Amino acid sequence: MFPLAIACGNTFVLKPSEKVPSAAYRLAELAARAGLPDGVLNVVNGDRVAVERLLEHPDVDAISFVGSTPIARHVFTAGTAAGKRVQALAGAKNHMLVLPDADLDLAADSAVNAAYGSAGERCMAVSVVVAVGDIGDTLVEKIAERARAVRIGPGDDPASEMGPLITKEHRDRVAGYVKGACDQGAEVVVDGTDLVVEGYENGHFLGVSLLDKVPTDSDAYRDEIFGPVLCVLRADTYEDAISLINGSRWGNGAAIFTRDGGAARRYQLEVQAGMVGVNVPIPVPVGYHSFGGWKESLFGDHHIYGNDGVSFYTRGKVVTTRWPDPSDGGINLGFPSNH
Repeated sequence: MFPLAIACGNTFVLKPSEKVPSAAYRLAELAARAGLPDGVLNVVNGDRVAVERLLEHPDVDAISFVGSTPIARHVFTAGTAAGKRVQALAGAKNHMLVLPDADLDLAADSAVNAAYGSAGERCMAVSVVVAVGDIGDTLVEKIAERARAVRIGPGDDPASEMGPLITKEHRDRVAGYVKGACDQGAEVVVDGTDLVVEGYENGHFLGVSLLDKVPTDSDAYRDEIFGPVLCVLRADTYEDAISLINGSRWGNGAAIFTRDGGAARRYQLEVQAGMVGVNVPIPVPVGYHSFGGWKESLFGDHHIYGNDGVSFYTRGKVVTTRWPDPSDGGINLGFPSNH
């Protein structure tokens, strides 16, 4: 957000997560080294108290936010109540639809990469695969085979493919969804909750988990888990699958895997999501396009990046001028016009 805001002529206050502020500090250091004047990019650490102060501070004209849906809703409500322009990107439950004609090896690779990359702690992670027709068992077997081979360890080990979760509390919360999935009707195909990384027994590591035949009323499906848990749902037809996906309260990203261009085009038009991938599991657009979702994945009228981002970080001003001749004048009760 801040590069675009600064390019549009604004100063910027960056309030990173109090749990992981180091990346924000590093970006500010690099910006200063590159010659950005003092006071243009400002990093302010803190928790909710800092957020609430920014939401009400009279010198803050606009708020950009990314986080969970409940907090995004609060940021939008409080910020707009204070007369500010607000864009608040919220939660997600990104679905990946796999049709029977798809390359199942590619689909399985993509599902594992998109679900377990960054330990699932990213807003564009695929957390639900919807298998259409009779491919479900084969697709699940292929995903499970790849999931069990994911190498988990510390981030400073080049051999690690996935690192720990952000806190112990979050690790335990994510594990709770896996442990409760069976009781709510899901089949636990891969259970990563008992993983222990040697030498890091007290770390926040969690193995990857794969849940199959997940009921839509289960907690694992209804909630944004934000961890390395992939849910698989089955659908008999494309129509059933698109109805299921569009029934989600979130609409951040969605993907389809197919060899059929007609089916892909239909999906692009019918799926209720702000970002769509065709044989692309994480449909993050390039920077000159907008980034943002629909429904409860976005509060506000503007996405970030692209034309929406420029529009958000600028305000329009229209100037109407006239340089009258001495002969101009007289009474005219209509609107003045330009010459």
